[in-house]
Amino acid sequence: PAKADDQAKPAEPAAAPAAAVSPAPTPGEQWITGSVDFGYRWVSDVGGSLPTYRSIVNLGSGPKLTGLDFTITDPKHRLFDRLDARANAWGGDPYNTAHIDVSKRGLYELRGDYRNISYFNELPSFANPRAPLGFNEQAFDTHRRSGYIDLQLFPGKHFLPYLVYERNSGYGHGVETWVEDSNNEYAVPMLLRDSTNNYRGGFRLEYNRWHVTVEEGGTTYKDDDQASFNGVNYGDRTTSLLGTTLILNTLTQTYGTRGSSTYSKVLATASPFSWLDLNGQFLYSLPKTDARYFDSATGNFVLLSSLLLYSGQYDIGTAGASGKHVLGNAGAEIRPFKRLKIIESFSSNRYDETGIGALTEQILFTPGATYPALVSALSTPQVVTDNRQQVEAIVDVTRKLTLRGGYRYEWGDATVRAGNLSQSGTLVASGALKRNVGLAGATIRPLKKLSLNVDYEGASTTQDYFRTDLYNYQKVRARARYQASASLGFQANFAILDNQNPSQGVQYDFRSRDNSLSAFWTPNGGKRISVMAEYDRSTLYSNIDFLLLPFFTPTVSSYKENAHTATS
Repeated sequence: PAKADDQAKPAEPAAAPAAAVSPAPTPGEQWITGSVDFGYRWVSDVGGSLPTYRSIVNLGSGPKLTGLDFTITDPKHRLFDRLDARANAWGGDPYNTAHIDVSKRGLYELRGDYRNISYFNELPSFANPRAPLGFNEQAFDTHRRSGYIDLQLFPGKHFLPYLVYERNSGYGHGVETWVEDSNNEYAVPMLLRDSTNNYRGGFRLEYNRWHVTVEEGGTTYKDDDQASFNGVNYGDRTTSLLGTTLILNTLTQTYGTRGSSTYSKVLATASPFSWLDLNGQFLYSLPKTDARYFDSATGNFVLLSSLLLYSGQYDIGTAGASGKHVLGNAGAEIRPFKRLKIIESFSSNRYDETGIGALTEQILFTPGATYPALVSALSTPQVVTDNRQQVEAIVDVTRKLTLRGGYRYEWGDATVRAGNLSQSGTLVASGALKRNVGLAGATIRPLKKLSLNVDYEGASTTQDYFRTDLYNYQKVRARARYQASASLGFQANFAILDNQNPSQGVQYDFRSRDNSLSAFWTPNGGKRISVMAEYDRSTLYSNIDFLLLPFFTPTVSSYKENAHTATS
């Protein structure tokens, strides 16, 4: 029993419950991950030819950013959700790149890319006894840069605007040859610079049953080349001509081109019903270009056509062209019954081009007299229209037989510059196209391992553009395939084209046949060995009237070819 004094003591208070242990604070979310590789390259004491080293290897020395790859995420999603960037081979290497992706969910996606290629080539392309050892008359030390910025707004939404800018440019210097009246070639230094910019923007409408894309864009282009020389240049010719040594003393040559284009594009697809699909496209472009050329040279030259010596020359050339291009097509696929499919398509393509060019050539004789300037001008109008309408029906007669049949009508007209040997006596030649084409075909699957496919196309033409174009023709293609086993298969192909053009002065007859048989053996899926063997027999025959120069004598050109080809 407890002692009385112990019982008299007040009870001790119960121990307080242990305090809950607070977890350690969670570290902040990691907002950047990635890697970076730095290095340094020493290139010294190249034991052979430095131009050869640069032409083949071209790796420079110094500090290098070998690789960079990182990702940044913003947990608060303020300006962006995620940013990805990467870069490779920066620091003087011949090929380096950079890329960046930035996105914010539901608001935008931004992509950018940059690439830089250095091209150096000074390897001799042919022997030139007068050139210094290892000298290359077609040498280049150039850089090619390309990049783009692509901004897409509201990704995943129904309305998606976008804007894209692309640029490709090059610059550098090198060596080229200046040719004097085909008598001699002189290696001279040159400068190169060009650039192309493309701008395009528009929007897409994306819905379950239809889609529309509207885009407007433009392109600008420029190219400037310049060559110059001052001194004594004997060129590649090692012998004299008309008793004199050819020499180039001074040269100034410039070439410049400017071009621009605007274009519009509309694309649309729709499936208003489960049995109907529609599609359409419209494209319009208007490109323009201008070119300027000038060269002035002095030295000791020969004009072989007149057996004359002269001391200088200059040429001035100008040219310009513009072309309007309109392309439209539309199509529909109709499935009125389960086993029947009807495909209708229409396309129209028209381009209207005009080109103007002029060249002035002046020769300066040694005493200071001048040769009469030769001025040649060229104006080339060209208007071509092509149209095509086609309807085709495909019906599954049974599970083993599918038949196809259709009709195509092609028509158009063309006005182009006549050939130099045209007998019409005019500068313009006109033509037209009118062609009716019948289509037929069948797919037969009599056995599980055997399939046959046959296509036929027959046409009747009343007018065409070219003498050697298809006119009244029949075209047949057939293919049979037999899969004897999982590893052994056979295939046979047959094709024939028979074309005749009975027009007066043409009388074109063309026939082509091609037959082949092939076998494929791939045991165990071709894991260790696969064997292919094929035999092909082809024949070709053509016969056409033409005019034989210089007296335009009516003549027949005949050609025949028979070939056996075995491949294994």
